[in-house]
Formats: sequence, C-alpha cells, structure tokens
Amino acid sequence: MSGLKTPSAGSITSDDVELVGVRTEDIARLGFAHVPEGRGVIGEFTVEENLRLGALIAKVDVKEGLATQYERFPILGERRRQHADLLSGGERQILSMARALIATPGVLLLDEPSLGLAPLVTTQIMSTIKELCAADNLTVVLVEQNASSALRIADHAIVLNVGHVVANDAAEVVAADEKLRQYYLGMAG
Repeated sequence: MSGLKTPSAGSITSDDVELVGVRTEDIARLGFAHVPEGRGVIGEFTVEENLRLGALIAKVDVKEGLATQYERFPILGERRRQHADLLSGGERQILSMARALIATPGVLLLDEPSLGLAPLVTTQIMSTIKELCAADNLTVVLVEQNASSALRIADHAIVLNVGHVVANDAAEVVAADEKLRQYYLGMAG
C-alpha cells in the first residue's frame, strides 16, 4: 500500500484513487504513513531529528508537530536530544510511530509493531494504536503476527494463509471462531 513494492496482481484504491504504480512519496502526500517492520529509525540522528524527517513531506508546522508528539509520547520529549540508537526497542517503536504521525496522516500502515518487544511494551503499543484511532479519526492497517493483541484492538480482521484470504470479518467474529484460532491464529481455545 505504501508503494515500496509493486503487487504482481490486483489493485489498491483509496477514495477512488488507484495506488498501484504511484510513487511512494506521492502516496505519502495522499495521507498515508508507513511504519516498517524493525522500527526503521536512524540511529545516528537524535529523537528530534528523526521526528523532523517525518514532517518533511507534510505541510505541517514542525514546531507544533513536535509539541504534539512530545505531548502524546512524553518519553520522546525527555529524550529529544538523545541519539535513537540509544533508545530501547519499545522507545524506538514509539519514535517510529511518532515520526509517521507527525505528518498527520489519514491512514497509518503498521508492519509488525510488536516484533521483538516485551509483552508489557506490546500491550502499551497496542493501547496507543487504539487511542490514536479513536482520538484522531485515524485509519490503521495493522499487519501483525501477534493475533491475540491485534484482535483486541481491531474493528475488522483479515487472516491470510500463504497469501490467500481465509477469513475476512469483524475482529470479534474472527477471534471467536475456534477453527481459525486453532489453525491460523496460534491461539488455544
């Protein structure tokens, strides 16, 4: 969806705009922000420099955007002059999300935000995602192998198995389906 890879088939549309073949930076200008797997912060840059990168493509007031992210994620404000490579894994994930959010996107694409994080940090990240959706009227497309955490915050769920859709329904319906839980989601009944 972010344009980093071109699909071999199908289409991706948003508000009647075909996204396949559109350059990544143009997709960002359409209001999409992508938080890649592995957090993707620039370790040599400070927290603030990483956040400023997120504001480059957007037409936002950088000072106001920084203030919003520091209010939303106080730990980033405390560490604003610290190099990103000195942050914990959870703090890097928060920084990566804040860098995407500073551009005030309409759609946030999150790829495995809980990867490698402690369960408590995963719970905090998922809670933050849920709060963002409610407070900012933000649409989040969440790709997550931690099915239990994802289903707790999702409105809708699509389960893929080797590239094929095996379920496409309300999250609570998917979570309650014992067969899906056992065979595809790795969740004991």
